[in-house]
Amino acid sequence: MMESNSDKLRGLRITSLDEEDDDEPELPHQPLPAAAAVDYDDDDEEEEAEVMLGFLEKPKHPGLLLRHLFPSKAGGIPAWLDPMKLPSGNSSCCGFCGEPLQFVLQIYAPIEEHASTFHRTLFMFMCPSMACLLRDQHEQWKHNQGNPCRSVKVFRCQLPRSNTFYSSEPPTHTNSDMPLCAGASVCHWCGTWKGDKICGSCKKSRYCCEKHQALHWRSGHKTDCLQIINSSEASSSVLPVVGKVPARTCWPEYQITIEPEDDLDSDSCDENSSKSLVMQKHGKPDDSMQSWMDQFEADADNLCWAYFQERISRAPGQALRYCRESNAKPLWALSAGRPSNADIPSCSYCKGPLCYEFQIMPQLLYYFGVRNEPDSLDWATIVVYTCKGSCDQNVSYKEEFAWVQLYPTTITRP
Repeated sequence: MMESNSDKLRGLRITSLDEEDDDEPELPHQPLPAAAAVDYDDDDEEEEAEVMLGFLEKPKHPGLLLRHLFPSKAGGIPAWLDPMKLPSGNSSCCGFCGEPLQFVLQIYAPIEEHASTFHRTLFMFMCPSMACLLRDQHEQWKHNQGNPCRSVKVFRCQLPRSNTFYSSEPPTHTNSDMPLCAGASVCHWCGTWKGDKICGSCKKSRYCCEKHQALHWRSGHKTDCLQIINSSEASSSVLPVVGKVPARTCWPEYQITIEPEDDLDSDSCDENSSKSLVMQKHGKPDDSMQSWMDQFEADADNLCWAYFQERISRAPGQALRYCRESNAKPLWALSAGRPSNADIPSCSYCKGPLCYEFQIMPQLLYYFGVRNEPDSLDWATIVVYTCKGSCDQNVSYKEEFAWVQLYPTTITRP
């Protein structure tokens, strides 16, 4: 009997290169299950989809996070799936401040049913400015089609099994694993985006923007640049800084391990029962009583928050929730600030519907060392919707849709 996707996932664990099984090596990534689009109707009563949880761990071996091993990872720099045609221009920058976005995480989530999605990775980037995130949360309600201003961006990249970058055979998980070709030169300051700009003096260092070039110059490249120029052959052996990414420009790097969420306790509360409790407390609404609505919404948010807390308390370390099954629904922290059907746009490329695929949790901020300060990043959850058909248009990195839900003290819905 064929195993289900969930059964297969339970058997996968990330392992170091030094802990291989001689008979059957374990994969250094955990591909996530896929399904059709989600139904956004909260009133549907159907069996709950199985959610996969993502936990952050320090990598046991740095080689596990290289791009040709198709990792799921957070922080550090991205392991681009297509290493050549990287997002560039406005796609790589915050729509509000114009600064290059910072890498958050990537999830390796192939879809076995389609040849074009044999390899499939989702990449999330974010502006580290809370002011921009507040503007992002406000902007998402405007139903802008095309290319709206965003400070949180998600890109989907997919490749068939036979491609120019990787072997069609599974990795052997030894030091012999290598990509078939080198990738594009990336910025020597952030290590993330394509280095389209070249240092005018040494002609070696590359940058994604003038600001990163200036930062690299002040941090030590001014001295290194002279060494390169004075070198007779300017060989790679005399480039002490070129290609080295300053650690302070990235969030700490982790590998993401995947575990199935435990089955729900039948005695535990759910959102439908929470709504019933609110109705029982307040009775039928009176349109002339604005106070009824205000109190109803406040209690609904409190009950939704309680359910959110109870659900994540079962695995407090979860930084990611993933489920692309047809009946999958996000875990919202608040009843207010959730999107309706009309708030979720169509795919920008094939114009088909989007479906819920994953969300990041506030615990991610703890792992990234974000301090609890007034101007620091903060969110209740960020939910990502992707093309239901995972369309294969002629774009290497297709931008998907992220919905930001902030805490009550920062909600700025118009």
